[in-house]
Amino acid sequence: MPISVSRRHLLAAAGGLGLSMILPGQRGLAQAQRPATDVTFLFSCDVHACLVSADALSPNCADEGKTDAALLKHVAAVNGIAGHAWPSEIDGKPTGLAGAGSPIATPRGLVFGGDMTDDGGGQVKVPGEGRQLQQFASRYQQGTGPDRVHYPVYTGLGNHDLDQDGVPPHADWYRRELRDYVELNHRSTVFYKAPVPVTNYDIDSDNYSWDWSGLHLVQLQRFGGDGTKGAISGLPWLQQDLATYAADGRPVVLFQHYGWDDFSTEHWDPVAKTFDPHGSGPAHWWTDEARAALLATLTKYNVVGIFHGHEHPTPMTYNRDGHDIFKPVAAFMGGLAVVRVTDRFMDVVLARAGTSATDIIFTHAFSKRLSG
Repeated sequence: MPISVSRRHLLAAAGGLGLSMILPGQRGLAQAQRPATDVTFLFSCDVHACLVSADALSPNCADEGKTDAALLKHVAAVNGIAGHAWPSEIDGKPTGLAGAGSPIATPRGLVFGGDMTDDGGGQVKVPGEGRQLQQFASRYQQGTGPDRVHYPVYTGLGNHDLDQDGVPPHADWYRRELRDYVELNHRSTVFYKAPVPVTNYDIDSDNYSWDWSGLHLVQLQRFGGDGTKGAISGLPWLQQDLATYAADGRPVVLFQHYGWDDFSTEHWDPVAKTFDPHGSGPAHWWTDEARAALLATLTKYNVVGIFHGHEHPTPMTYNRDGHDIFKPVAAFMGGLAVVRVTDRFMDVVLARAGTSATDIIFTHAFSKRLSG
């Protein structure tokens, strides 16, 4: 029986197994004393890059505010965040932040929670590099100047990146292009140095993880355990990753596109004939079973926060099943989360871009003590 080897698995072999699997010798990391942690980073989601030609947008994008001007405003806010202080008050009420009043440190990076593009990268009929992916890269690959993000960028995919089918016979081209972009940005091999290399990359699911000091961070793409549209579940990889890198009790932060909010968890309502939070039919985005499987994988570990996107206009800080969960407004609406994790506390502020390049509007604050 002939053996079929995909391009991705061939690349993994060519990389000498590099960062695509966990080596036995690395298991000693869990027993080692973890380093001191004081990490500041940014999270954003739902960029929805919309260009389909040099100057034209996908239908309805202009009316929805998904313009390049909006992305430039967001980039300015992201780059200017270190010039601000952690707010002591929001709308006249104390924030309770552990670091209130102190300067926001230069972020270690900007992490995305999906929907980088509006239509599968911006493909049309013939396979080729999509305009929307080009637009995203032109704003959110680390660079210099006012039109590029100044920090390392950790990419993440959502339903708008992965759900759209291409024109036959290229039905999967959109998905392949977006997944390749993530892989080439983050998976190094002995032959190739990624622009933003990570510690552990799963070539099947495109889930990946890395560490900043004693903080472990995991990107789960659309959602942890995703098996839709040809995706391969990353839960076995996640199980091994956490056992290897987080068994010492270090804080863990997760990123994905879907959340636990009403929109992300809606079901088909046969009476209303639409998807809504009260429906009893099939799930719209991800199932109750998928959420349960992900949560079961996290049980033994010190998950201090989960960040997601998907719902655009509502900033959220909430708790589900014992996990603190955060979602800023969409990036094209100027949204971002500023996060600081230390050995003693975790501070999160949700914010959005104001009217000027240096104007940041803080909307929600969250703080909790962490046990060492």
